This record gives sequence, C-alpha cells and structure tokens, in this order.
Amino acid sequence: MAKDGTEARFLAQVVCLAGQLGYTLAYHTHDSRRSVEGFPDLVLVRPPAGGGGRGRVVFAELKVGRARPTVAQEAWLEGLRLAGQEAYVWWPEQEAEIVEVLRAGC
Repeated sequence: MAKDGTEARFLAQVVCLAGQLGYTLAYHTHDSRRSVEGFPDLVLVRPPAGGGGRGRVVFAELKVGRARPTVAQEAWLEGLRLAGQEAYVWWPEQEAEIVEVLRAGC
C-alpha cells in the first residue's frame, strides 16, 4: 500500500483489498462533521462463506503519516473490542498485517 499517499487513497486501497477477499459491504462516513465523534473510518462486512458458518465485521480507523487516534477514536475502538468486535487502527506500513486480518477465516 502506498506509504506516501493520503488517507483517502489508503481507504480506497483497503476497500479494494477487502473486496478481493470477499467483503461485500464497506461503509465510510464521507463527512464526519455531522457524525458521532470518533466512530471508526471504515466498517467492512463479509458474509458467511457458502451460506454456512459465520460472517465477519471489521471496524478500522485508518491513519497516514504520524497521525494518531484521538481520545474519542480510542474510546470507540476499545468499546467495540469490549463488545467482542474486531477493531483496529491501521497505517499503510502495516500492509502485511492488514492482509492477514482480512484473510482470517477465509
């Protein structure tokens, strides 16, 4: 993944990768000014394979450069994790980890 791009470019790369790995739904709030503060950038949904088993939902906060999650973003991520959800903070440099997380259960 491009390490010198914008967050929008990184988002597009993650959504494309997720689509290639069977995630059929991706949600991103384009204008966060009217949304709840701190909600993760991206929600990805992969339905159960072959009509059986379990589907998957992944929440991801995307960052580029030296950006770090805000207090509100950390609160959302921790709350989601405590509720048993998968919630991550990803930077472009973590491409291998992102691929590994999205492939899990394939």
